[in-house]
Amino acid sequence: MPGRRAGDVEAVTAAMVGLHATDPVSVYLSARARTEHMSVSDMDRALYSERSVVKHLAMRRTLFVFPAETLDVVQAGASARVAAAERKRLVRAVEKAGLFRDGEAWLKEACDAVLDALAGGREASWSQLRDELSVLGGSISYGEGRTWGGDVPVGPRVLTILSASGLLVRASNAGGWTVSRPRWTLMSSWIGRDLTPPGQPEGLAALVRRWLWAYGPGTEQDLKWWLGSTLAGVRRALQDVGAVEVDLEGGSGYLLPDDVEPVPAVEPWAALLPGLDPTVMGWSDREWYLGDHRAHVFDRNGNAGPTAWWDGRIVGGWHQTPAGEIEVEPLEEVDARARQALDAEAGRLTDWLAGVRVTHRFPSPLMRARTGTHPNTVRP
Repeated sequence: MPGRRAGDVEAVTAAMVGLHATDPVSVYLSARARTEHMSVSDMDRALYSERSVVKHLAMRRTLFVFPAETLDVVQAGASARVAAAERKRLVRAVEKAGLFRDGEAWLKEACDAVLDALAGGREASWSQLRDELSVLGGSISYGEGRTWGGDVPVGPRVLTILSASGLLVRASNAGGWTVSRPRWTLMSSWIGRDLTPPGQPEGLAALVRRWLWAYGPGTEQDLKWWLGSTLAGVRRALQDVGAVEVDLEGGSGYLLPDDVEPVPAVEPWAALLPGLDPTVMGWSDREWYLGDHRAHVFDRNGNAGPTAWWDGRIVGGWHQTPAGEIEVEPLEEVDARARQALDAEAGRLTDWLAGVRVTHRFPSPLMRARTGTHPNTVRP
């Protein structure tokens, strides 16, 4: 909100635990919404020059941008779990498809080949690695006989496992800030050290502590969903951080023990957040800020599109016109003060984009309806 925006990219990233990075524009627009004068070059500096924030595969097999200093606990609390699951899934898939008799042996050979190819700080794209390393070849068929079937190469899944294992990282980007064309390199080369994750319980507790500070109060189910963890793991982590149980209108939620004092009221504020923004995606139970707008904001896979907020609630969405202007699309009646504030945010975002076109990877049903990009639209 105005007057309380963060000073820089690093502060925003830390305050939100991490920024969703599956859609490349989300990283920049999420940070922009929470800072006063952030530029594209500010985020590029943090990501690619100073490397104070780093892209890493973590919770729910989702790509995030994290502060570099938190990567160790992220690895222990979330990424290692993803890596283990992906490893088992890939080994089973290649053996079932008859690509390799010993999937474990092939995967080790493939991982070693990638790590050797990127030694010494070298960066390479997926296509370069594919062309150089024959061990990354091969595809698995899926959906045979179906209109949506096809072949999926197994090589990129090797990179996924190495990334979730904390050994590989998306380094520099061969495209502009609105597209994702990553070059890969070793994590140790990119940040200047190997990750030294603590034990899984310690890592999980550290993530729960950060989540409660940023998003609390929240429920066990909120944490289970956000972390992609088990309910048992969440409950242990809540005990480890000394979380305090509080009443959430008849249900149970949790706060950190030093965060139980009432929060002073603030002036109503407006915000335009991008698709997959960490606030929109921060909880499993969303009715308290989403209301009846789920069908308009989220697609069938649970991906959120661009949203317009007023006074702590989603009241609509937004899109970019062919002329490059940002327009707000209300999903409910708002008063003149709210409309004026939302229009001011639209003007602020229009000026910031300065004509650059942004395409959200997961447009909401509302966005599709307004831009006419999908036949199965949902209109408010």
